[in-house]
Amino acid sequence: MSRALPLSPPTTPGTPITSGTPGTPGTPSDAPLSSPAGHRSPLGALLVRVRGALPVLPVVAVVALLGLPIAPSGEGGASIADAMSGLLVVGCAVRLVRDRRRPLSPGAAAVLALPVVGIAVAAADAAGPGAGLTGLTRYLQIFVLVPAAVALLVRDRRDLRLLAWAFVALALWQGTVGVHQYVTGTGASYQGEDVRAVGTFGPTDVMGMATVVAFGLVCAVALALGSGTARQRTPAVVCALALLPPLALSFSRGAWIATALACGAQLALAGLRRAVKVGAVVAAVAVILVGGLGVGTEMLQQRLDSITQVTDAPDQSVVDRYTMWAAAVDMWRDHPLTGVGLKGFPDHRDGHASLALSSGSDIGGAGTAYSRQPLLSPHNMYLLVLSEQGLIGLLALAGSWLALLVCALRGLVRVRRAPPDGQAAACGGPARTTTGLDCALIACGLLCWQLVDFVYADIGGPSTVLTGVCFGLVAWWALVDRVSPLSLASEAGGSPTPGSAKEAPTR
Repeated sequence: MSRALPLSPPTTPGTPITSGTPGTPGTPSDAPLSSPAGHRSPLGALLVRVRGALPVLPVVAVVALLGLPIAPSGEGGASIADAMSGLLVVGCAVRLVRDRRRPLSPGAAAVLALPVVGIAVAAADAAGPGAGLTGLTRYLQIFVLVPAAVALLVRDRRDLRLLAWAFVALALWQGTVGVHQYVTGTGASYQGEDVRAVGTFGPTDVMGMATVVAFGLVCAVALALGSGTARQRTPAVVCALALLPPLALSFSRGAWIATALACGAQLALAGLRRAVKVGAVVAAVAVILVGGLGVGTEMLQQRLDSITQVTDAPDQSVVDRYTMWAAAVDMWRDHPLTGVGLKGFPDHRDGHASLALSSGSDIGGAGTAYSRQPLLSPHNMYLLVLSEQGLIGLLALAGSWLALLVCALRGLVRVRRAPPDGQAAACGGPARTTTGLDCALIACGLLCWQLVDFVYADIGGPSTVLTGVCFGLVAWWALVDRVSPLSLASEAGGSPTPGSAKEAPTR
């Protein structure tokens, strides 16, 4: 009499038996969501992909909502994308409470929460409770809550690539609208003509389209440089080239400088061979666009020349910017530790600015009547934080950004040093299907762009919520991904036996 044995699924000789779910130890973060059982229909495959991307779809929704037209208004205020980001944060918090798990390692939580110190102190020193609460909410949204929520909802590198392509899609849409505005003369007013490309953001947020297009361009360059397959590399190259004209037609000098430095850094980090190839392609395209098609108009040439004339013959916008920078530094000297309080720059501006400051900037076009927009910020994020939050706020915020940069670069180095598939298999190690170099370049490029652009701009306008999403993507790569230093340190500090259910990452 024999005893019945438990049934087990049939296996093919030579096929390894694996267990676990995507994103858990023992399963590569780039592995498919499920192994195919027989032939699956295209609709079934699509449903599997959509179901696998459900946790990150609210982040995609925040990006997509920025493609909707913005009502022309100079009052600012929250947009529908801001409201969606609030739902994103609430939904993430509910999910954490329901799952009852530790969301982040202590080191990652400390890096993301570090800006709260300066923001809270500056909110207490605000001129009134209304200004303090408004500033506190905005800063926490952009630099703490939204980045933390995005870092928790992104589970693996597939999700990071999905969000990068969402950035590219939004940039293509806004860029198409901007080019149409330039061609038809329906853009924002610039030098007496309605030709400035501003997308759906309108003349009250002239940096909105430039920021979105620059983010998409940086993501496209990263996807092209870091991909080992033509399926991703070819469309990424095409998208990157398509985004160059709308970025030029935005007439945003700060966005030009930040994009050039960020893409240059990506080329250097990707390797010298790729840098030479891509540099040759960009030079050829520039010759065709400027020399052959005449894209470089006289107005655009003047804008380019003005970058080198900021000290010799600056225009009024540069004079206003330098004047507000000096006023911000003067405010900090009067309140070196805590600043003048959140939302305090406009109230103290006239008492510290010289007579060279104009009454405001002219805005009009793109469906908006001519008006004067008041200058309520120094257009420099570092000086804005220094003037309103003092040294405490600047060190806390800049310290968080510096930690993200260091961890992101160290993760990139680890990915670059990973052995190829053949060498890994020969040494008995796990095979590597995708290097993750594109994800590393996305994170490093976005952070580099943002840190450079903050020299010429600060937070404000409907497109600001995208800054929080960018910091969330960078935070996931720098703090949560398997190659991040803090993730490795958390696993090494007393984690359970590899392969156990308790070791599953918390993302």
